[in-house]
Amino acid sequence: MKRWIRKISGQDQDLETGLSEEDSQETVTEKGAAPEHQAAQAPRYGLFKRLKEQMGRTRGGFIRQMDELLTGRREIDRGLLDELEEILVMADMGVGTVQEILDRLRSEVKRHEIDDPEALRNKLKEHILDLLEVPAEPLEWEPAPFVVLVVGVNGVGKTTTIAKLAYLLREQGRKVMLVAADTFRAAAVEQLETWGSRLDVPVFKQRTGTDPSAVAYDGMDAAKNRNMDVVIVDTAGRLHTKVNLMEELKKINRVISQKIPDAPHEILLVLDATTGQNAISQAKLFNEATGVTGIALTKLDGTAKGGIVVSIAHDLGIPIRFIGIGEKMEDLRPFDAREFVEAIFSS
Repeated sequence: MKRWIRKISGQDQDLETGLSEEDSQETVTEKGAAPEHQAAQAPRYGLFKRLKEQMGRTRGGFIRQMDELLTGRREIDRGLLDELEEILVMADMGVGTVQEILDRLRSEVKRHEIDDPEALRNKLKEHILDLLEVPAEPLEWEPAPFVVLVVGVNGVGKTTTIAKLAYLLREQGRKVMLVAADTFRAAAVEQLETWGSRLDVPVFKQRTGTDPSAVAYDGMDAAKNRNMDVVIVDTAGRLHTKVNLMEELKKINRVISQKIPDAPHEILLVLDATTGQNAISQAKLFNEATGVTGIALTKLDGTAKGGIVVSIAHDLGIPIRFIGIGEKMEDLRPFDAREFVEAIFSS
């Protein structure tokens, strides 16, 4: 393993690994180069089955409660709809989102478009899908280097999500670089380097305590010089100093755009599905500061309250780009609203 060092003076040196942080200003740690662009696609075989398996807790949560409510009912009355409303609220869909869904259902019942519990279930499924399909341009990962700024509070699985995203992109034949801009937490840099080593993905870093925006700024140069397809920038997530954190993120955003026009091309917010409505509050905070363009929702396999997915899409209007449904590297997957709804409503 080698480390490529660039001194502030501009003199370039190639040194073997083992160099101390004090000896350098900038470091790119690399284990191997990514294959040339192959536009490979992840195999679809078994993916729906995996999603269905991993969403078992959600299916066994509010979906099971709903089915138990509807079982044996022959007609739809006010009491049934009120109970359904309570189930959806308890599933973390959010009061506003649930109110909109129930308003639609009540109107359809009144117009006799829904006459029995089975039709009600199908209509609910249809309305949830409708709310999940937020209009958004698909991620094309171009032009190169395509810059993804990843934000989110500590503990949501941000670094692991970055690693899984890097894995996904490498599987597609893209050259990926990680930039360690969470510089005030040494463990964050070390964790990113560990993932980089495992994945054969280069990691750009500077010494602990360096201005994060300076790391991001120089990281863009490193990515361009080495013809990277995608650059993923890790950032701090210290919510207890949220004012300073948000200003820091704004600055990182600005310096990246100075180096690469229109970058960052994607500002990806990582949220933990198990935190419920707290995730909505976090999203609003980060969106105000950085203009979030996409969401990665982690730990979705760990909650029976999968309604948070619907709440995020409806309340924020920000597309869910990825969902995390397990511990495996391939368990970060692009979000497909129809596939998700089919998985949780399937028996």
